[in-house]
Amino acid sequence: MKKKKFELEVPGGADKVLLHTCCAPCSSAIIECLLNHGIRPTIYYCNPNIYPLEEYNIRKDECTRYAQSLGLDIVDADYDHAFWRCTVAGLENEPERGGRCLKCFKMRLADTARYAHEHGFSVITTTLASSRWKSLEQINEAGHWAVAAYPDVTWWEQNWRRGGLSERRIAIIKEYNFYNQQYCGCEFSMRKHDEEPTLSSLPLSSPQ
Repeated sequence: MKKKKFELEVPGGADKVLLHTCCAPCSSAIIECLLNHGIRPTIYYCNPNIYPLEEYNIRKDECTRYAQSLGLDIVDADYDHAFWRCTVAGLENEPERGGRCLKCFKMRLADTARYAHEHGFSVITTTLASSRWKSLEQINEAGHWAVAAYPDVTWWEQNWRRGGLSERRIAIIKEYNFYNQQYCGCEFSMRKHDEEPTLSSLPLSSPQ
């Protein structure tokens, strides 16, 4: 049986999207896919969860390098880790895919939705939906919640683990020699990384 061709259906048929991006490895194949389908993404780097600042800057610089190589715009949101810590206060001991992650997604996607509303983007989506380490249900819950305040912005509920994107990502990572992070980003996921060496031996940007 012939394999069904992977097609993208952007809400409203939009030809541009605001793409919340967590890192270059996770976003690389998604960005390429969007461009191949005639959709121009603007990269929105909003990740105040990432710790420490040096790690944040490394990941941001890699995203910027990839965006510039493709002639794409990238927006660097403010890095306010202290505010992020206040937002997830009381959830420090939650497991991966627990309440802290949902709160984190809501914060980052709410800021993405706000920027979209203020700058004429009708559709937002996120590269977080490419990671096997994240809950798609939580991501979509956060995305729909984030756009609820903006009738002119739609959440694109796309599963970026499909369509051969995981395999393509491996090739792009090698081609660009991307920095391959070993933990989600926050200090609590870093702690989990240290506690579970067997699980954490796999890079976060490995195939889904």
